Amino acid sequence: MTPPPLLLAAHGTRDPAGVEAFQALAARVAARAAQDGIEVAGGFIELSEPPLRDAVAALAAPRIVAVPLMLVAAGHAKGDIPAALAREQIRHPGLTFSYARTLGPHPLLIDLLGQRITAVGADAPAVLVVGRGSTDPDANADVAKTARLLWEGRDYPLAETAFVSLARPDVTEGLERCRLLGARRIVVAPYFLFPGVLPDRVAEQAARYAAAHPELDVAVAGVLGDCDELAALVFERYHEALYGDIRMNCDMCVYRIAMPGFEHRVGEPQHPHDHPHDHVHGYA
Repeated sequence: MTPPPLLLAAHGTRDPAGVEAFQALAARVAARAAQDGIEVAGGFIELSEPPLRDAVAALAAPRIVAVPLMLVAAGHAKGDIPAALAREQIRHPGLTFSYARTLGPHPLLIDLLGQRITAVGADAPAVLVVGRGSTDPDANADVAKTARLLWEGRDYPLAETAFVSLARPDVTEGLERCRLLGARRIVVAPYFLFPGVLPDRVAEQAARYAAAHPELDVAVAGVLGDCDELAALVFERYHEALYGDIRMNCDMCVYRIAMPGFEHRVGEPQHPHDHPHDHVHGYA
């Protein structure tokens, strides 16, 4: 049986470079999917062409697996994209969607962040992971979780979290916190998939702070960008949604994933605690 097609659902940007990067990733995913007979189309919910409705119409299938190209589950992933998909079901009676979860946090994303940090050349720097920022605390917490997971097992002296909009601390506050904690080499790591207005704003704010603090070495890493790792993660989310492989927080579980410094924990046997009020040993 032919597997259902894959719909890439993105937010959209006014930056042509961001649209180009999305299209490049969509092409990479499509080339990989073609090996399994899976059709792929992608669209945006606002700001950019093509709109999501055009991508849905191009797939013309009774069932579609939609993967949100979002790093965290905020308003776009929780509300806007599902609402757009519901609208398409009105346009196409009988159409059903399987909706995947967002991309992060995930080991592949953590490793990509580490690669982007290494690429700017700083040796064992403090790291400031900068997310988009949201009015949804759950989404902001996932950015903080990502920064912590990035720090664990690596040689960064510290890893802090900041946001470029809608949430605090902002980039300046985050850099100031790093300075007050003793950092002299800081890499600002934008936690974004593609280029755009907000990653540019992160770089601008970091540059202003660096100019005001010439005693510091402040560098800005690149965004995650189009790459094979992201394409692989999209497919992982596709198959989860297709086969109902719903997990808890197992993506970053040290008993499943070889995290730096915790490789020995993979597959380690689990033993329950002996509770003083649990008389299982005496069968009481």
